[in-house]
Amino acid sequence: MKKRIWMAVPVVAMMAVLCLTGIYQSRQHAFAQISFNDMMAAAERGEIDEAVIGKNGRVRLYFEDGKRAEAPNPNHDEFVLSLLKLDVNVTEKGTRATVGEGLIFSLILLGVFLGWRQKSPGLIRPEKGSVQTAVPDLRFCDVAANQEAVDCMRELVHFLKEPERFVKYGARLPRGIMLYGPPGTGKTLLAKALAGEAGTSFFSVNGSDFVQVYVGVGASRVRDIFRKARKAGGGVIFIDEIDAIGKRRDSGNDEREQTLNALLTEMSGFSPADGIVVLAATNRLDTLDEALLRAGRFDRHIEVGLPDQAERLKILEVHARNKPMAEDVCLVHLAAETTAFSGAQLESLLNEAAITAAQRGEGHILQKDVEAAYLKVLVGSEKSRAGEDPYGEKKITAYHEAGHALLMHLLLPGQKVTRLSILPSTRGAAGYTLSLPEETLFQTRKQLMHTMITLMGGRAAEKTVFGEDMMTTGAAGDIRRTRAIARRMAEEWEMGVSGDVQRDAKALFDEAGQRAEDMLKANRNALDELAQALMLQETMDGKTFLQIMEKTCPDTINA
Repeated sequence: MKKRIWMAVPVVAMMAVLCLTGIYQSRQHAFAQISFNDMMAAAERGEIDEAVIGKNGRVRLYFEDGKRAEAPNPNHDEFVLSLLKLDVNVTEKGTRATVGEGLIFSLILLGVFLGWRQKSPGLIRPEKGSVQTAVPDLRFCDVAANQEAVDCMRELVHFLKEPERFVKYGARLPRGIMLYGPPGTGKTLLAKALAGEAGTSFFSVNGSDFVQVYVGVGASRVRDIFRKARKAGGGVIFIDEIDAIGKRRDSGNDEREQTLNALLTEMSGFSPADGIVVLAATNRLDTLDEALLRAGRFDRHIEVGLPDQAERLKILEVHARNKPMAEDVCLVHLAAETTAFSGAQLESLLNEAAITAAQRGEGHILQKDVEAAYLKVLVGSEKSRAGEDPYGEKKITAYHEAGHALLMHLLLPGQKVTRLSILPSTRGAAGYTLSLPEETLFQTRKQLMHTMITLMGGRAAEKTVFGEDMMTTGAAGDIRRTRAIARRMAEEWEMGVSGDVQRDAKALFDEAGQRAEDMLKANRNALDELAQALMLQETMDGKTFLQIMEKTCPDTINA
């Protein structure tokens, strides 16, 4: 006790010095009251060094010669800007300590110092990340999709409830389970359902909570969450977005590496008898450090993928329970049209439909509300084309989208076109072509090539109809996606010819663009008729599109 009091003497001395300094300054430098015009005149003469904007409607001024004054604060941004232009340093209130502020600061410093001496051997007591310890009220029955993932996690429930049962047989269940898959597929939901099913505590933290400026703070937070789990007698620790600390180490970030090392140590440090299961979520399993995925750590990997049509229907039914859906709303049809939607996107879709219906105020969510929400989730809200069109953008957009749709009809017959539009959207698109992609486990080289040709259809149509000088920036997204596919074909799937990744990727990209041009030239009549119809209608449904295709080019190429 005497030692602690002795160690506090420097802090007390510092407090006394600050208080005496503040008293001296308050006696030597009183604030004179001046008008706003006098303040601005002094600023223009270069006499003011600093202006401190207060919350009491006043501005404290510190002059070059040591004088101090106060003036009224007009409370508008132009005032601050005008001071900055006159080379006046502008700060918020609290930069310069008054007597009371100095005293308060000293007392806080003393409290922090004594608390540090009592509680922690380190210099900084880190602030903890957000951790939730309540038992979730979710169960596996609340998970409407990814039943394979649910089945893989059921045995963990018995482990959490009766860990001694497995210890008796010498069994070691995975200490860490890595949930991976696209965003919004329900990885957090699965983790909460596991804890809820086992009736155990749930500790949730985001990977970014561990990433701090000061080296060692993140590692301390890792140790803290495991300490809490042990103190609670076990539970589920869930680390969302573990990519923030778990990516492959490159010796470029000491704080991240120390945090990852602390996590690896904790993963190896608890026994099955502790009743702790650690779950983590990531969108990219291939980017994580190998030490994190080795046996004894996160050695069980469970894919949480996008839902299929039957699962999408279940998810839609879950989110429609508390919504007044009209009889004309067909969730079965909506489930069929939402291929590649995640669970989060499906929830967002029905929420948008509810917002639209509430604004209309008719008491029910109608099919037209769902259709409007579907478009908003995919492409944003449509905007009308008002005013003149001096650059012919409407015609260019019509041919661009017609090029996409025509090639999709010819090369990807299983991917049905459902809607075309040349109306700009709030997401920055000048137009769009919507389709229902096929649900397949993998794609052949032929299918990938046809996809790239279809993506290049918009640029090819611009070049074919208007010439190279009239090609627009509207194809930037299509080009980027085509290059990405070509790169993966050459590098990841070894679908090139020469074995040189750069050369093969460029060759595949160039081939897709050339074949798109050749096919549109060969089907120019169909391209023209479709584009003319789009210019007249501005939006076109799948049925109208199919009628035009059956009349102009009834046979698909699929070559």
